[in-house]
This record gives sequence, C-alpha cells and structure tokens, in this order.
Amino acid sequence: MILTENKPLAPFTTFGIGGPARWFVEARSEDEIAQAAAWAEERGVRLFVLGGGSNLLISDAGFDGLVLRVGLLGIVASEAPDEAESSIDAGRVIYQAAAGEDWEHFVQRAIEDHCAGVECLAGIPGTVGGTPVQNVGAYGQEVASAIERVRAFDLVERRFVEFNDAECGFGYRRSRFNSMDRERFIVTRVDFGLTLGGAPSLRYAELQRAILEGGAKGVDLNVAEVAAAVRLLRRSKGMLIVEGDPDCRSAGSFFKNPVMSGAEVRRIAEKSGLEPPCYLVEAGADKPVLFKVPAAWLIEQAGFNKGYALGAAAVSSRHTLALVNRGDRDGKGGASAAEVRALANRIVARVEDRFGIRLETEPVMVGF
Repeated sequence: MILTENKPLAPFTTFGIGGPARWFVEARSEDEIAQAAAWAEERGVRLFVLGGGSNLLISDAGFDGLVLRVGLLGIVASEAPDEAESSIDAGRVIYQAAAGEDWEHFVQRAIEDHCAGVECLAGIPGTVGGTPVQNVGAYGQEVASAIERVRAFDLVERRFVEFNDAECGFGYRRSRFNSMDRERFIVTRVDFGLTLGGAPSLRYAELQRAILEGGAKGVDLNVAEVAAAVRLLRRSKGMLIVEGDPDCRSAGSFFKNPVMSGAEVRRIAEKSGLEPPCYLVEAGADKPVLFKVPAAWLIEQAGFNKGYALGAAAVSSRHTLALVNRGDRDGKGGASAAEVRALANRIVARVEDRFGIRLETEPVMVGF
C-alpha cells in the first residue's frame, strides 16, 4: 500500500474541481482496501472512497483525511448454469466486473459480446463500483435490472460481504449503499446478469424518437445500434466526455427528477400556467400512482436558461440539468467548488419558491 500526502484531487474528477487529500492511496487489491481501512481506523482518520470521480463535488479545501481510490481491475464472463440459484434464465451471461473498471469499457465489452441489459447506459462516465451505489440509470434502464450480486468490504464488521439484488435495496437513484448504509461499504465487485442475443431496451420516448429520426425502423435493432444512439444523445447534451468540450467539465445531472403525486403535478400546472411533462413511475397494485417530472423543466420555468452563469460556474449550454465548470479564457476550468455550490443553492431556492418543490442534488459533496 503506497500512501501519498497532499494529493491534488481535481484531476481525479470530471468537474476538474477540488483541493488536495491529506492522504491518498490507490488500492489495486481487496487486501489493500482492508489495509487502508485499518490504517484510517487506527489513526482516527476520516475515510472517503473515490471511484471514477464523475458524480462528486470536492470542496476547495479538499479532504482532511484518507482518500481511497478503488483501482481493482478485471472482467470475467461465464454462461449462467441451467439451474442457477440466482434464478438467471438460460441464455444469460454472468459478468463479474471489478469495481475499478471503467463503466464505459464494461458496457462496450457487453455490446461486443452481443449481450443486452446495459446498452442504454452507454457513455456514462465513472467506474463499475459506483453504479450500484446510485443505481445508475438513463433512457429507461437502470443497473438494478441487471445486477445479480454486489461484493463489498464492510467498514463496521471489517470483512468482505456479498448482497444479492434484493438485498441492495434499489430504488430511483438509491440503494442501501447511499441511504441507510451510507459510507459503510466499499464496493469491490459487481456481478451482472445479461441476456445473450437479447433485444435492446427501447422504453424511453426520447430514445425512440432519436432512432426513428436516424432512419432506423426500430424492428431489428441490435444493442450496438441502440448504444450508439444513446451516445449521440448524450453528446448532444454535453453528457458525453469529449476532450476539449467545456460542457463536459461537470458531474452530469446535478439534480434528481422529483417524483410526486398527481395532485402535486396539477399544483405545478396551476402555478406555471403550463402542463408539466411527466412520466408515470411503475408501481405495484398496492402502491400509489406517482409521476416523475423533469427537473430540467422546473429549472427552466424558474428562470434559469442554458448558459446561465455565476462566476465561472454555469448551467450547461446544452442541458439545463447539468452544472459546468465554465473555466477561464484558456478553457482550463477556473470555477471553484464554492461557486458551483452557490449556483446550485440559487437554483434549488428559486424552484422551491416558484413550485414548492425542493430539488435533490445528485453529486456527492466531499470536504464541505
């Protein structure tokens, strides 16, 4: 285990923002993860686990503790047995992906293997280990639908544990790892069950329109074609990491789409004089009917247009849901974490004042 002091953290984030870590270690094995956790506990040092750095905002002061970057690599694929305990059907493939693997690399591997289940999640920055924590989702697909098992290190019991999909407590952008057991587990491996030769998911209306506008009929599409369409959509919104693109210096979607009742949707319509776009959230027979309203629409109706700036922090020029590090004239990215947070707080306050809805932020706030 190689320990470094005062390590700059901004280069490890897609925002390109943040001060240094008091101590920093990159773990390449499960043993090193256990060693780093023990080192921090013995010294009474705070511990923060860093993955791909795509969903966090680090304070300008940095983190006064140990930052543990998960660097475990490797992807192993195997056909599911006929009578698997995980109830995987025949024709499924189990992928055991190490937490430090680049998510886009894993998605591309699955696509090249002609496996369906994560094609709509193409182009999302970050690592495999971060996907179950937030239950990453896009264009009508979530990792929860593909995850079979999550292996993690338990910081309380100091041992490695495994959870099946039901035990992960998945919900919209939620799991046990970012809610009731927040900061307790360090994910080291995620097992995905994908369908060999399966049809791609085309549940999301925007994706369907993009594919039709691209000339495809949507009948015999394969996972590679759908993933390509998803990447194009993400790029059009500045949500695909492209070298030199200032809209890419962000943490992706900064706000969650609020989920609300039909009565709340009607109240928003009355306040704005417009019918808000909304999508029915799947629910069981014994659950109330809920709707998801795009946070981007609420933000725009509250007066924040694309490109709205506060110092060097700004709303993306292509997607209202993203806040970006606009940078200086040289395009190096000069926003401070304080500026980004101030802009986010201004948006949250104005949306709440206008609609009575308090937006939740998605990125993890570190060192504040």
